[in-house]
Amino acid sequence: MATLIVSYPAQEGARFDAAYYTATHIPLVERLWTPHGFTGAEVLFPAGDQPWKASVLLRFSSQAAIDAALASPDTPQVLGDVANFTDIAPVIYRAAD
Repeated sequence: MATLIVSYPAQEGARFDAAYYTATHIPLVERLWTPHGFTGAEVLFPAGDQPWKASVLLRFSSQAAIDAALASPDTPQVLGDVANFTDIAPVIYRAAD
């Protein structure tokens, strides 16, 4: 298993629509990346005053599956949807296997 972590830093005055994120964006990710080895997502909303507005742990079958998803022709649709729920630039990194 491999994990791609996407975090949205808390920024004063920034917009983040948690309802859209969970109801629309994450299902979009699931639909478009499952054929490439995506296996599930864990969305985290930190309590209180934290440095992150939200984070998601995107689980894949392998690091190669992450590469395949990111290189897929569907990825521009995933990335293009970000503007629908936030104006925060995400921080994206991988967890070790």
